[in-house]
Amino acid sequence: MKRPSLLVALLLLLLAGCTQDPDDKPGPRWQPRPGTAWQWQLSGRLDTSVDVPVYDIDGFDHSEDTVARLHDDGRKVICYLSTGAWEEFRPDAGRFPKKVLGRGNGWKGERWLDIRRTDVLEPLMAARIDMCRDKGFDAVEPDNMDGYRNDTGFPLTAADQLRYNRLVARLAHDRGMAVGLKNDLDQIPELVGDFDFAVNEQCAQYGECAALKPFVEADKAVFHVEYEVPTARFCAESRRLRLSSLLKKYELGVWRQAC
Repeated sequence: MKRPSLLVALLLLLLAGCTQDPDDKPGPRWQPRPGTAWQWQLSGRLDTSVDVPVYDIDGFDHSEDTVARLHDDGRKVICYLSTGAWEEFRPDAGRFPKKVLGRGNGWKGERWLDIRRTDVLEPLMAARIDMCRDKGFDAVEPDNMDGYRNDTGFPLTAADQLRYNRLVARLAHDRGMAVGLKNDLDQIPELVGDFDFAVNEQCAQYGECAALKPFVEADKAVFHVEYEVPTARFCAESRRLRLSSLLKKYELGVWRQAC
């Protein structure tokens, strides 16, 4: 009598698997394509009237409602976070132990992080990316991802940076979000497969924009900003390279000039 009952149970399990609601499965990650227009605003009152399909805004400063309104307008929204530097003004600043805080990174109230200490940083960054996910963001822009090229106060190596950047990418992907590689031009060949787009500052000013070709060749957007070079000096090259280029002011407010 036991054998038929076991067969029935197995059949019921198989049927349950076959009738699983496809909506329960996570959808594909967003993948921005080369040339996608965007707005990057990290300071001031958010202006949601810029007619572009992508907004990149501060993850801490904006609410779920703001993200939902941008979605209602048909826009994708990127969550800006600092993942390679500590910021004293963030609500979770007290959770970072002093042993992982290095030298200043040139911005007031910010210090480089010891990215070798993934035992400490992984749960902290996971919590930040959870915040982005819970607010409904489509992607993450992790900043300060090239500490190994700077005077951080720690003996960081290129291998340390690759390991940490891939960790950040995995944390975003595990939560169903796209993720961008911020600057870190020298490691693009190794990291282009781990990231869904790139965000770059000042490649035209320093003659480095060609280094971003691997992203475009992989059909992935490069969101690019200049601060000191007029559009007449970089837009033609940006269009040739299929970059999504803007001229912005350093405070990254509303003002923009697009190519």
